[in-house]
Amino acid sequence: MKEPLAFKLRPDRLVDVLGQEHLTGENMILRRCVEQQRLFSMIFYGPPGCGKTTLAIALANELNVPYRLFNAVTSNKKDLTDLFEEARLLPGLIIIIDEIHRLNKDKQDLLLPHIESGLITVIGATTANPYFAINPAIRSRCHLLEVKPLTSEDIKTAVRNAVKSPKGYNGTLTVTDEALNIISDHSNGDLRYAYNILEICAVGCVNNTIDRDLVIKYSPLVNMNIDHSDDGHYDAVSALQKSIRGSDVNAALYYLARLIMANDMDSIERRLTVIAYEDIGLANPAACARTMSAIDAAKRVGFPEGMIPLGDAVIELALSPKSKSGNNAIHAAYDLATSKAYDIPMYLRLTPVGLSDEDKYDYADPSKWHRIQYLPDEIRDVEFYKPNTNSAYEKALADNYEKLKQYYRTNKLRDLNRK
Repeated sequence: MKEPLAFKLRPDRLVDVLGQEHLTGENMILRRCVEQQRLFSMIFYGPPGCGKTTLAIALANELNVPYRLFNAVTSNKKDLTDLFEEARLLPGLIIIIDEIHRLNKDKQDLLLPHIESGLITVIGATTANPYFAINPAIRSRCHLLEVKPLTSEDIKTAVRNAVKSPKGYNGTLTVTDEALNIISDHSNGDLRYAYNILEICAVGCVNNTIDRDLVIKYSPLVNMNIDHSDDGHYDAVSALQKSIRGSDVNAALYYLARLIMANDMDSIERRLTVIAYEDIGLANPAACARTMSAIDAAKRVGFPEGMIPLGDAVIELALSPKSKSGNNAIHAAYDLATSKAYDIPMYLRLTPVGLSDEDKYDYADPSKWHRIQYLPDEIRDVEFYKPNTNSAYEKALADNYEKLKQYYRTNKLRDLNRK
C-alpha cells in the first residue's frame, strides 16, 4: 500500500513549511528555538491541514532531538508510560500529541508531572480553541502558538511542488491553471485536502492532464471547516447571527448556506429561533412567528428543498427592524431575581392566608388591576423594560407603557377596593 501524497511530501525542515512565517521566519520564535538550541512545551492550534504536526516534526528534526507521536484518542495509558520509560533513556524526548484537546483526565494526570519536571517536552496539536478546549493544567505548562490557514497562493505553490517533486509526480502530470485555481479554492486553506484532490485526480485523469472538469468531478464542493464539535461550526453559527443583527442579508444567506452544507438542521433551528426573539423581537413579532413556520416547513421537506423557507426567513430577519428590548428586559429581571429573593406581596399569592376580603386581589374588577402594585416594596420602582421605538409595533407598546406609568400603583388594596 502506497503512502498518501500528503505523508510523502511532509517537510522535514522549517524552511520548507509553507505559510507560517510568523513562527518560522527570521527572528521568529521557532527559528530562534533552533538557533539557540532550546525548546519548551507548546501547543500549536489552528484549522485542519495547516501544518501543525508538520511544524512539530520539522522542529524536532532541526533540533536533532528524538520525538515520538502520540494520539490523544487512539493511544492508551500504557503507550504513555512506555514513552516515559523511554524518555529516561533519551533526556528531552519530544512527545508530539495530536488531538491534544481530547486527552482524557487519566492521561493528563500521568503527563503533568513529567512536563513539570522536564523529563519530556510536549508539542500538542489541536484544531480547537485552546482557551476553551484545553485543560487549564495542561495549558498553564505550555506556550500557545497559532498556526494559520494557508493562503490560496500557498496551496498553489504546494500543488506545483507536488507535481514536480521526485517524492510526488516527478513532472509526469500537467495541472491547468484553471484546475489549480479550483483546487486552491476548494481546499479552503487545508493543504492535506488539496493533496487529496490532486491524488484522486492523478488516478482519474486521461493523458496525465488534470483540468477544470476533472477537479469538479472529484471535488464538487468546497472544503468547509464545519464539524459539529469544532470551532468552524460555532464560527459559522456566530457569523450567521452577527450578520442578521447587522442587517447584512447577503452575508446572512452565505453563512446559512454553509450550515446547510453541513446538513446541520439542529443548529439552524436553534439559532434562527434565538435570533428571531433576541435580535428582532418586539420590532417585528410577526417575523418571529414566520421564522418558526419556516423552520417547521424546512424540517418537513428536508434538504435540499428545505433551504428555500429558511432562506426566506433569513432574508426577513436580516432586513427587519431590530429590537433587543425584550431580550434586555428579561435578562435584567433574571439578574435581579438571582441576586436576591424578595417576598411576593401577600395579595398576589395563590392562596393568601389571614387576609380579609378587602385586602385581597379582586378578580372581578379589571378596572382596578392597573392600579395595583405588583413588585415587592423594595424594588417597586425598578424598570426592566426600556422600549425601542424603531418599529410601529413597539412604538405602540411604548406609548401604552407611558400611559400606564401615569397611574399610581398601590399595595393598599383595602383602600383601592373601597373606591
